[in-house]
Amino acid sequence: MGGPVLVVILFATFVLWALILERLLYYGLAHRGHVQRAVREWEGRTDHKSWYAHAVRDKLISEVKAKTNQNVEFIKTMVALAPLLGLLGTVTGMVTVFDAMAISGSSDARAMSAGVSRATIPTMAGMVVALSGLFFVYRFESSVKKETAKLADKLDIRTS
Repeated sequence: MGGPVLVVILFATFVLWALILERLLYYGLAHRGHVQRAVREWEGRTDHKSWYAHAVRDKLISEVKAKTNQNVEFIKTMVALAPLLGLLGTVTGMVTVFDAMAISGSSDARAMSAGVSRATIPTMAGMVVALSGLFFVYRFESSVKKETAKLADKLDIRTS
């Protein structure tokens, strides 16, 4: 009923949710190991005061942050793309309405109903996909900030 654009939205939804599930699995299974490795490497160092030690600390924090932030930008892109695909469905549905009007030569409601349906369903689907993904984008971005700050606190710099 939604036309070929609905198939594209379905594919984009599968990609979006695969990326969301990958991030959830990362936080549930792998993140703690990456943090522990960074803490072990930092605590294994004898020098925590020099410029080089600060650079090593920054490198460890940056590596964990990069792993934590992986695919989040792509998820944000997919969330932004979903309403645009819905809008594409709206446009193609309206073209169908105008084609029906041109063929019939009048504004027959029955001839236009298929096109209107074809216009509204992809729009709604694109918005639902975007709204469902928006929650996880916010959650992942706040997790990246929180986990990076926690790691920075664990990798303390000894001043004595």
